[in-house]
Amino acid sequence: MQNRLRIVLISSGAAGFADLQAPCAEAGHETVAYVCAASAAGTKVSDVLSQLPPGVDLLLPRSTTGLARALSGYRPDLVVCNGFPWRLPAEVLSVPRLGVLNIHPSLLPRHRGPMPIHWAVRNGDPETGVTIHWMDESFDTGRILVQRGGVVLPDEMDGDSVYAEIQALSRELLAEALELAVTGHAGTPQGREGASYESMMGPQNAVIDWSASRRDVHHLVRTFRFGLFPVPGPLAVVDGRWAAVLRSRIEPGAGVRMECADGPLWIVESVPVPGRDAWLSEG
Repeated sequence: MQNRLRIVLISSGAAGFADLQAPCAEAGHETVAYVCAASAAGTKVSDVLSQLPPGVDLLLPRSTTGLARALSGYRPDLVVCNGFPWRLPAEVLSVPRLGVLNIHPSLLPRHRGPMPIHWAVRNGDPETGVTIHWMDESFDTGRILVQRGGVVLPDEMDGDSVYAEIQALSRELLAEALELAVTGHAGTPQGREGASYESMMGPQNAVIDWSASRRDVHHLVRTFRFGLFPVPGPLAVVDGRWAAVLRSRIEPGAGVRMECADGPLWIVESVPVPGRDAWLSEG
């Protein structure tokens, strides 16, 4: 096949391989190896191996230097990365002939960093999307090949549904990005307008600050629907006891009325969290 690429895939877990492999196989390219973040929670090497077709090796590097050495032995034309927790240095990025593609679930340059969907909800964005870009040595700053929005983040949002839509869009856009990569397309530089970077959300995001605006608190409650911490929602004293807040409402309605900096917020659903102090100390 003309323009058939030798591709190495980089992601986390068995599902991560399947998401990347399908568009590559449909386009007629050859996947020669899969680099897996085996340290990711819930990842079992046996599960990953069961998903790999014959001829595809599994790599479990412990350092970027080891990754660069391993990749060079496969002489890849292209590396495709999605959800890998490492920043890749020049010694890795320079190995594939064409470069490294990264799939990022936000509308770059907005929400660079490791938790873009969470931060889109936290900031009250009405929608998000997927960007596929050439990777450089900084986090999510490379030239853009393809980008598409339209993943709506409704007020009453189901995290699993949003993830499923992002997953489907990522597969679709990867097929388009592969076509462009074959031609050596350099991509479009990211603009500066709207650029942002956010790090991981830590325990400081897990307790509601009632001196914040009611929309800020409401969006924090919504963010927890993606599963941030062992508790199902941000913590607050509701009706005299510590609870995890599951749902809130800005408009007047049923629930416990709480006062924020700019007005009331109604707590629609919450559950007791008796181990609040112990949990926060562990975080």
